[in-house]
Amino acid sequence: MKKLNYTLSLLLFAALVGTASCGSQSKGGIVSSTETQDATSVVYFTKEITPESLVKVYEALGVEATGRVAVKISTGESAKSNNLSPELIAPLVHKVGGTLVECNTAYGGSRSTTASHRAEIAKRGYNEVATVDIMDEEGEIKIPVKDTKWIQYDIVGSHVQNYDFMINLAHFKGHAMGGFGGVLKNASIGVASSNGKVNIHSAGKHEKAEASGDLHSPAGWFLSPEKNTPFIESMAAAAQAVHDYFKGNVIYIDVMNNISIDCDCDGNPHEPTIKDIGIAASLDPVALDKFCIDQVFSIPSGDGNDTKALIDRINQRHGIRILYRAEENGLGSTSYKVVEIN
Repeated sequence: MKKLNYTLSLLLFAALVGTASCGSQSKGGIVSSTETQDATSVVYFTKEITPESLVKVYEALGVEATGRVAVKISTGESAKSNNLSPELIAPLVHKVGGTLVECNTAYGGSRSTTASHRAEIAKRGYNEVATVDIMDEEGEIKIPVKDTKWIQYDIVGSHVQNYDFMINLAHFKGHAMGGFGGVLKNASIGVASSNGKVNIHSAGKHEKAEASGDLHSPAGWFLSPEKNTPFIESMAAAAQAVHDYFKGNVIYIDVMNNISIDCDCDGNPHEPTIKDIGIAASLDPVALDKFCIDQVFSIPSGDGNDTKALIDRINQRHGIRILYRAEENGLGSTSYKVVEIN
């Protein structure tokens, strides 16, 4: 039955994409292939990608980030990575009095240890924006998950306990294993400690990097839904764990610029092949990532846009499964309505 539901979800998504490519658009030319009159999830969107528009999108949500505010970003693997720039995010971080938060990676690279990670943070200039907290610098904790099909808990940086509110500030892009990365990935893989990343990537089989092999290229995982789905669904479970840990005191923002098929965790990513789209925000992470996916799948090829590589990667990795699994778990809805901010 679960396989049947998944297959039906894929077919439905394909149908929606087809509809969107034929011109199903909301006001302002923004594609909203799943917008319905009774949709309760709202996605706020602006085509402008500026520090000022990032603040405006946050304000449009109508929810004030209060208390000790964590702003979850990706610090990027190298100077070539397409992570969000300090200049873009600084005014929002200052407005909420936030602390930038990250966790160490689980693969060999520039951010696998706290010392090397801090060096990279300084190189990018994030220290000049605000204090940067590597949340697993002093250890990790296990937080409960509702969906225990693959992982029995989520392992996150222990410093998550120091915050009352989280702004999930994600850069929307491709991902080698997940197909794409948005706020759901930023909540799951991003908030997970180094060991937590291993736990999610291996769908609960391992908690130590040395036991799991190459996290980004497990042989054969991309060949069928049955082999990659455990990782995708583990991400959905972990994203919900973080949302629930904060008792819903989370807002979600996707910045759709410098869109490459590769993640910001790639130190030598493919060049972006899609023109900048804008900034979107929501209280519903599922609706938000679905909105971003709808935009990518509906962009006509040509005029500086080549979406084929990213769409192929998402399809091959069965990436949209994270949306439907998160929806099945009650984290959010794939149906939404769009409010465009001028």
